[in-house]
Amino acid sequence: MNNKKVNWLFLCLIMVDLSVLALQIISYVVFGTGLSIGIAANFILSELMLFLPGLLFLLTSWNKPGAVGLNEMLGFRKMKLSSFFMVILFTFLIMPMTTAINAISMLFVDNAVSAISDDVLKMPFPVMLFLIGIYGPFCEEFVFRGIIYRGYKNSGPIIWSIFWSALLFGLMHMNFNQAAYAIAIGIMFALLVEATGSLWSSVIAHMIFNSEQVCLMYLVRYIYPDTYSASSASEGLTTETLLAVIGPYLIAAVAATSFAVCVLVWLAGNEDRKERLRSIWEGRKMKGGRFVSVPLIIAIILSLGYMILDVVMTRLA
Repeated sequence: MNNKKVNWLFLCLIMVDLSVLALQIISYVVFGTGLSIGIAANFILSELMLFLPGLLFLLTSWNKPGAVGLNEMLGFRKMKLSSFFMVILFTFLIMPMTTAINAISMLFVDNAVSAISDDVLKMPFPVMLFLIGIYGPFCEEFVFRGIIYRGYKNSGPIIWSIFWSALLFGLMHMNFNQAAYAIAIGIMFALLVEATGSLWSSVIAHMIFNSEQVCLMYLVRYIYPDTYSASSASEGLTTETLLAVIGPYLIAAVAATSFAVCVLVWLAGNEDRKERLRSIWEGRKMKGGRFVSVPLIIAIILSLGYMILDVVMTRLA
């Protein structure tokens, strides 16, 4: 897999996503109702729409099956047990950063997660914990850190591979709110993969991150069973309230993220990859293949166009 194939893959993912949305619109216009399949089925389908095209592109790019196995090609390597526990710590340390970015984005756009939270809470906790906390993160890491990031890394400097793979990870969420912090997460997860040398590290971190959000959602609902509504709670946040909390969030984010970077350095040393981690910054000026191509430009325009249209339609509603 190289950058050209990666860009075609991302365009394919965006086209599949938009095609499903188009079917929903057509269904609403023709039959007066959208394609309603339930929140659980929706999660299963949306992740399959990532995983299956990614797997197809990967298999068609696997030119030397006798030389490199798929696990090795994707980076599914073993980590030390001590590294596993430090990955958990790293994950919790980057959470204040994502919270701060989420709060800042809510000054301009609605919280996308809260819009579906009430539907999520209608489902049994184990079901949603598996779908959001385990199944989803594995599919997304398989595609974005396993295929897209490694494809870019085969074509140019690592630092730009990290940036572009993180950008695409954000755009794939198809809304500005999630895209904002997903880009930051994508950067941190790619650095984590480089520090450990294993895709399992980002898979574990992503699972912990999502699972914590699910557990918190159900915990709040359990504490306030009669009054809690995620969507109404989000709508009740005023600009003044957000501005009041952003400052403390930013301070916590800077402090926690600084410790997260220290954990990355420790992980690189523990896995004998300090030179690899150092080479990311040192190789920023290296020349390599061009990351941007026509399919990527089309995909970015389509995704941004949909996100802008979504904001406009939400404001007009």
